[in-house]
Amino acid sequence: MTSDRLKLLICSAGRRVGLLQSFRAAANRLSMGLEVIACDLNPDNSAACALADAALPVPRCDDPGYAEAVLDVTRKHGINLVVPTIDPELLPLAQADDDFTRLGARLHVSPTSVIEVVRDKQRTSEVLAAAGVPVPRTFDQAGLLANPDQISWPVFAKPSGGSASRGLEVFDRVEDIPPEFPEPMIFQDMLRGPEYTVNMFVDASGQLRTVIPHLRMQVRAGEVEKGETRRRADLHEVAEGIAHALPDLRGVACFQVIDDPDLGPRVIEINARFGGGYPLADHAGAHFAQWLLEEVSGRPCSAHDNWREGVKMMRYDCAVYQG
Repeated sequence: MTSDRLKLLICSAGRRVGLLQSFRAAANRLSMGLEVIACDLNPDNSAACALADAALPVPRCDDPGYAEAVLDVTRKHGINLVVPTIDPELLPLAQADDDFTRLGARLHVSPTSVIEVVRDKQRTSEVLAAAGVPVPRTFDQAGLLANPDQISWPVFAKPSGGSASRGLEVFDRVEDIPPEFPEPMIFQDMLRGPEYTVNMFVDASGQLRTVIPHLRMQVRAGEVEKGETRRRADLHEVAEGIAHALPDLRGVACFQVIDDPDLGPRVIEINARFGGGYPLADHAGAHFAQWLLEEVSGRPCSAHDNWREGVKMMRYDCAVYQG
C-alpha cells in the first residue's frame, strides 16, 4: 500500500537548506504531500529550521538522552522518515533503530555494525584494506612510534573519530609528534592530488544502484564549495568494493578519495549519511531523496545511474530572515 503523504524529520538541521529543498522537490515530482520537521540544538538560529514546516529543540547529539528526544519527536508528530545529517548522531540513533521501527518510522541509518566501522577511521582503513579497497597506509600512535620507518615522512594525522576537517595536522619528523593528544589519532601517508567525493545509494535490498563522483574544486570548513560531477570507472569500482566490505550499508553514503599521482585513488574516509555536497548530486539527476521517499511510501524505487556528467556547483552565502 502506497502513501500519498509523509512526514520527514531532519536531525541536526543547521544549514542543511539544500537537503530540505531536495526532499521538497522530490515530493513534488512524486505528487506527494510532505511535511518537513527539523530539529536542532538551537532551532531559532538554524536556517533549515526556519524554512521547515515546524522546528523543535533537542539536546546535543552526545547527550545520553539524545536518541530518546528524537524518538519523542517521532512519536508525537507521527514521523515516517528520520534523516540524520552529522556523524556524531549516527551511532546513538542506530542503537535505537528497533524503537523507531516500532513507531512505524524508517530511520535512515545503517546498522550499528556499519556505523562502528565508519566512525572509527582506523577500523575503516583495516576493513577496507582487507576487502581490497585502496586506502593509505594507516597506523595508530603506538604502531607508528614502534617503527617510524614503515611510512614515508611527512605524515598526515587526524582524529580517529573526527569529522568536518577537525584536528588535522602534518608532522615532518617522528620527533615532532607530541606524547599525548586530546583524542586517539591515526597517521597516514601524506597524499597529493585532486580530491573527490563519491556519493552512493544502496537500496533497501542491499543493491548498489548509483555511484556519482564529484571533483572537490574548492572546500570550506570541510564541505565542498565548488564541485563538478565526473564519471570515473575506477571510482565506481571503489564504491563496489566499499559496498562489498560493508554489506549491511543501506541508503545514502559518501566517501572521500584523494587521487594521488603515484599511488592512485585512495579512500580516506566514509560518511554513512547524506554528505554536505549532496545537492550537487541531486541537481545532476541522482535523486537520492526521491528514492528514499519512494521506499518509505511503498512505491517502486526508481534509482538509476543515469546522472549528468560535468554539472558544476558554485556555492555562495545566502541569508534567511525572520521578523
